[in-house]
Amino acid sequence: MRKAAFAPVVDAETRLLILGSLPGDASLKAQQYYGHPQNSFWRLLEPVVEVDLVARSYSERLVALQAAGVGLWDVIASARRPGSLDGAIREAEAADLRRLVDSLPRLRAVAFNGGTAARIGRRTLGPGAAPALIDLPSSSAAYTLPFAGKAQRWAVLKRWLAADAAS
Repeated sequence: MRKAAFAPVVDAETRLLILGSLPGDASLKAQQYYGHPQNSFWRLLEPVVEVDLVARSYSERLVALQAAGVGLWDVIASARRPGSLDGAIREAEAADLRRLVDSLPRLRAVAFNGGTAARIGRRTLGPGAAPALIDLPSSSAAYTLPFAGKAQRWAVLKRWLAADAAS
């Protein structure tokens, strides 16, 4: 069975686009980006957007991200994958990242949530696709870097949302 990505969550004000690989089983079941309760994504973004995301409903989280200029999508449109680990992805069809990036007039940076997203995303986008490409440690609990280490690396995202950041 093929698994498919969700629709992108972006608008004309998106300044930072965060790309994952492909939703895991818990996210697909919940129909939510980063829907697994052990995934640290929402906790990692709280200090970046300065909003308590974890306490909010999923729809409120998305509204808060968009208000902060953050968009979400995945680098893989669909693939075969038993379970949720990126290492099990087979027959991946890349998402049309270039079209999305080109449609975002205020985009300053594209960040990749994990190694698989970075590998596929960088290859799909090619050079010069965005003002900045940022590789982040995966927010997944399967990636065992301690939370503090992940948070330190994710904190760099804040500069791309600042009003005075280079466009």
